[in-house]
Amino acid sequence: MKKLKKEDIKQEVFDLYDEYAHNKIERRQFIEKLSLYAIGGITIPSLLSFIMPNYIDSLLVKPNDPRLKSDYITYPSPKGGADIKGLLSQPIKTSKKLPGIIVVHENRGLNPYIEDVGRRAALEGFISLAPDALSPLGGYPGNDDEGRAMQQKRDKNDMLEDFIAAFNYLQSHNDCNGKIGVVGFCFGGWISNMMAVKIPTLGAAVPYYGSQPSDEDTANINAPLLIHYAELDKRVNEGWPAYEEALKKYNKDYICYMYPEVNHGFHNNTTPRYDEAAANLSWTRTINFFKEKLK
Repeated sequence: MKKLKKEDIKQEVFDLYDEYAHNKIERRQFIEKLSLYAIGGITIPSLLSFIMPNYIDSLLVKPNDPRLKSDYITYPSPKGGADIKGLLSQPIKTSKKLPGIIVVHENRGLNPYIEDVGRRAALEGFISLAPDALSPLGGYPGNDDEGRAMQQKRDKNDMLEDFIAAFNYLQSHNDCNGKIGVVGFCFGGWISNMMAVKIPTLGAAVPYYGSQPSDEDTANINAPLLIHYAELDKRVNEGWPAYEEALKKYNKDYICYMYPEVNHGFHNNTTPRYDEAAANLSWTRTINFFKEKLK
């Protein structure tokens, strides 16, 4: 079987995966359409194997990293899902209270990639909390297909309350200095935008390729924003011009970067949509932004 490289894959395949990953088409339709690109020694199984997440080989910070204290906790979300599980991570070597970061997952629950991002944030000198909005349904099930199906069963505004409750939990944590930011990806990008709308004291928000708030909601944003978009992500980018117009109209503090020639999900190093240069640059900008705004 031919070993695939990113260069072997047509952009249409990445667009097709995006439709599938965001519940626009069912798996059967995805496989049928994918078959059109199984040519020239490329098989459907090899395409599927290549484009689906590989969590085992992709962790940058292992769960048992000796530099970190990283454990699951449960916190109350009375307006959302009641009891929410999350991964709480912080550096072992610290002599002072730390700023906090809420890390918000995509549309499939707290998978290994998002847990890894939480640990990456902690290594940078933060206390991070990565909640699982699937907690009321039993938690992330171990694979993304089931996770997506489960997350569709929850109301997105109830899930927003779960992440607002995570902010409240972290703000009162003994090891937190009370200054908290949020970073989120895809669905988590929308959550990050909306936490900026809903929480007057949020210290900073970093949405990655997230859907945008309405004009009316944008007026309520207090937190400084660092916004990351992927140039090839037409679906999400449609909403940016109106959002930018509202941000300017209400004189909001924001920086936006559009990363050229990369796909939605470019930060996620478990799939071939990953772009190392854009991921590393965006993450460096994110950490520097948090260090500036939450100090």
